[in-house]
Amino acid sequence: MSYDPLDHDFERGMRNRRSVLGDAWVDRSVSNATNFNAEFQNLITRFAWNEIWGRPGLDHKTRRIIVLAITIALGRWEEFELHVRAGLLGDPATRLTPDEMKEVLIQSAIYAGVPAGNTAFTHAQQILREVGEQIGYTVTPMKPADTFHSGIGKEGRSSGSPSLHYSVRTPRNGKAPRHTIVLSHAIGCDLMMWDALANQLSADCKVITYDHRGHGSSEKADGLYSMAELADDAAHMLRDLDTGPVIWVGLSMGGMVGQELALRHPSLVRALVLANTTSSYPEAAQLAWQQRISTVREQGIEAIADAVMGRYFHDRFRAQNASTVARFRERLTSTDAAGYVGCCNAVGTVDTTARLGEINAPTLVIAGELDQGTPLSMSEALVSGIRGAKLAVIKDASHVSAVEQPQAFAELVTDFIQTL
Repeated sequence: MSYDPLDHDFERGMRNRRSVLGDAWVDRSVSNATNFNAEFQNLITRFAWNEIWGRPGLDHKTRRIIVLAITIALGRWEEFELHVRAGLLGDPATRLTPDEMKEVLIQSAIYAGVPAGNTAFTHAQQILREVGEQIGYTVTPMKPADTFHSGIGKEGRSSGSPSLHYSVRTPRNGKAPRHTIVLSHAIGCDLMMWDALANQLSADCKVITYDHRGHGSSEKADGLYSMAELADDAAHMLRDLDTGPVIWVGLSMGGMVGQELALRHPSLVRALVLANTTSSYPEAAQLAWQQRISTVREQGIEAIADAVMGRYFHDRFRAQNASTVARFRERLTSTDAAGYVGCCNAVGTVDTTARLGEINAPTLVIAGELDQGTPLSMSEALVSGIRGAKLAVIKDASHVSAVEQPQAFAELVTDFIQTL
């Protein structure tokens, strides 16, 4: 019978140890082994690095994050520094970005205590200063009062009248934004409908979300609105923020505003994603919008809320995601009635069909397979009218497709952005 001279447990452990901590540290550690501690080095290599780190149930990056949190909680600062340094410089598959490292430390401070979190930031920041040039990250002075929640963005108000409430998320990678993206919401919603997508896109892009006039925290204006006015509101905000050309992602009313913005202010639009929207409605639908205005004026938004939810979300989604539907219903019914009515008029009278050929921005049109409010034929009309536009249809999605099928929607948007 043959005998294998390799200790498989030890070799597997060394492989994992090198992958997680890097060759330089492991070589230095092993070379310093003596007759006094070599057995201990063998033990931890077989036990910690093979028996534990070799288990496939968690990937190495997740295990690294667990180690960082525990070493903070226990005050094991030598081990913490080892994993911070390896986490910033190690194998790309297990590496943490400075933003991810920061989130681990903030999360740990909640559960391990602020003093431990403060010490962890001190140690980690010193290492960042040492290795920053290698990873393209610079530690620079910043006032605490100038910070903002990365999952919400820095909030502000436009200088126009009515003033729009907006939020700006800057790239979390700390680098210059790859693109500036605006996410524009549907009628009866607000900027929060985009939180998940905004946080995904802001990994390397600047992302702006905002509330249309008469919605959320934006001001309302008296009377009925036109789509041109909504587009001018957006243009004023973008000029306030000095964005330059943006990628406009608009759903329903947001897509209508995007069309009008590209026509009235073409220098502000780099590309368009027009989701669950239309360039015009047939006469029967226009009359339905006017009827909605009358109903809201006479009975309030509550009178139309259930019908609107039936259009926003298909039956199965409403049955399986009652809390999500309830949240959107509450947002709808808490919207200022005058602002909602004003936007109903803008939506019901939208008409860019004859001018679609003037849009020169690259355009992706997204339709929901089950959308009754803006059926597939309306998306097909947009694609026919806008030169070079592409159409994508999301299965099992009704009108608010970005909420019903968030992953499919996000993939379409990110894949489109990659082509620009």
